[in-house]
Amino acid sequence: MSASVGTSDDLQNRFRSHYCGRLNTEFENKTVAVAGWVHRKRDHGGLIFIDLRDHTGICQLIIQPEKEELFSKAEKLHAESVICVGGVVVRRSEETINPRLASGEIEVIVEDVSVESNAVPLPFPVADELQTSEELRLKYRFLDLRREKIHQNIKYRSRLISEVRRYLENRAFQEIQTPVLTSSSPEGARDFLVPSRLHPGKFYALPQAPQQFKQLLMVSGFPRYFQIAPCFRDEDARADRSPGEFYQIDMEMAFIEQDDLFQILEGMFKHLTETMSRKRITQFPFPRISYRDVMNRYGSDKPDLRVPLELQDVTDLFVNSSFKVFAGNTKEGNCIKAMVLKGHGNESRQFYDKAERRAKDLGSAGLAYIQYKEEGPKGPIVKFLSDDEMNELKERLQIETGDVVFFGAGKWERTCKIMGGMREYFSDLFDLDQDELSFCWIVDFPMYEYDEAAKKIEFSHNPFSMPQGEMKALETMDPLDILAYQYDIVCNGIELSSGAIRNHRPDIMYKAFEIAGYDRAEVDKRFSHMIEAFKMGAPPHGGIAPGLDRMVMILRDEQNIREVIAFPMNQQAEDLMMAAPAEVSPLQLRELSLKLDVKEQGESDK
Repeated sequence: MSASVGTSDDLQNRFRSHYCGRLNTEFENKTVAVAGWVHRKRDHGGLIFIDLRDHTGICQLIIQPEKEELFSKAEKLHAESVICVGGVVVRRSEETINPRLASGEIEVIVEDVSVESNAVPLPFPVADELQTSEELRLKYRFLDLRREKIHQNIKYRSRLISEVRRYLENRAFQEIQTPVLTSSSPEGARDFLVPSRLHPGKFYALPQAPQQFKQLLMVSGFPRYFQIAPCFRDEDARADRSPGEFYQIDMEMAFIEQDDLFQILEGMFKHLTETMSRKRITQFPFPRISYRDVMNRYGSDKPDLRVPLELQDVTDLFVNSSFKVFAGNTKEGNCIKAMVLKGHGNESRQFYDKAERRAKDLGSAGLAYIQYKEEGPKGPIVKFLSDDEMNELKERLQIETGDVVFFGAGKWERTCKIMGGMREYFSDLFDLDQDELSFCWIVDFPMYEYDEAAKKIEFSHNPFSMPQGEMKALETMDPLDILAYQYDIVCNGIELSSGAIRNHRPDIMYKAFEIAGYDRAEVDKRFSHMIEAFKMGAPPHGGIAPGLDRMVMILRDEQNIREVIAFPMNQQAEDLMMAAPAEVSPLQLRELSLKLDVKEQGESDK
């Protein structure tokens, strides 16, 4: 099965001389060797047609009946069998050209077939994208990965990682691997723990992120670090989050300010969008929205800016209102928010009932609204509002006939979040452009928040962030007014990453933790290695870590993150293919000095 023709990027050996998807009319009358999986097999009037598939695409094979031995072999082949074929490339007749295939103008007349592996009947077809249960797909993931859509997703992911590396290396970043076995951290999600055989009773933890290591690299004099980093968190699954493990583009830079990092990240996303997709970025540079502003306008710190809805504050219109529900929420700390839905004032009663049920699911007592109909305003609260209030609302919100306005009232943050949830609920009414990437930065997060249950001030975001104003702010300002150099990057309503300019000064760190109720001894105990490192000369530094899986998900228009991960777990954090997690032998437990105390489901810890 040797071949007479090759191309420089093809590996030539006894299995193949060419790839299926790269054959074309240039190879007419040439002898080639191809190898792959039987995608489809058809018997047409004595001729057997086989669509042979490898990772580059498909080519059509023809086996003629006069070649009895070859014909007999072909008749016995099942779909997904692996074969190696030698034959001659011929041009297809005009009427049989397949424009959907790169090799659609040619076919291969088979002269020799070697069956390397004859497949058994499959649990689901590969050639046809039929609806298959996720449980079955994950159990036979190696088979699922052969299907065109997910196969292309994984190839795309590989190319994207290469582009990320190229972009960052061209900007003097160095790729450095950090440990996977490390110490447990009291912050963030639950750790995955790994028992130590050599140190009985002690445990390693898999890193939730390389956060402390990358900061220590800055202290070590590496000014620009990155890593395609595996991260491990024992948390529940979501459509945009894989349980157990995920990958992020982990980055850190020394001697930078916030704007420097934004410039690098925006450039990277622009590069990936232009080289890896047909999508377009709505606004460049990316808009920056403060946390306070984004909550006021969108009710969420990860808004989809493509949705043409904004919240508007109308608190001041109802200070002296006779409508007590509104008037009672005009005092400091409370608010009244309105959201206008243009052209939906004449929807059915069912439309408003469903919206109210959604508002209640979000934690609201109900959903007030006013419909602006031809015959005049209608709705459950119209009778409680004065003519002046109705006129001021119409003017303030620029309401037209056919519109409807929804209201939320209560504590500021809670009301913003409920109305933000309704904004997301109504987003289905709009035909959003799927090729539009609406990035934004959320900045100026509060450094602290007040915990009503614990009756104390706590960190609201990342305790290791640098406060804006540094030590002076900590010593002179109300803690709840202090902002931090913390930022999130959001695209189409999906948070890609959080980041921060770090606090690299021990004196500021001690003071920041003191405000949150931690004394110096506790800070030294929990974070001694970081404090010691910073005492020995630490540069100003900051970083971020965009989620690789989420980036691929957005660029590939996938709704579920498991569609862009080669071997994901299911929503119960199980690997159905490898049957993990699984029990281990008593010998393994003894070697680790472990005894199990597994409680039955529902059994109390007492």
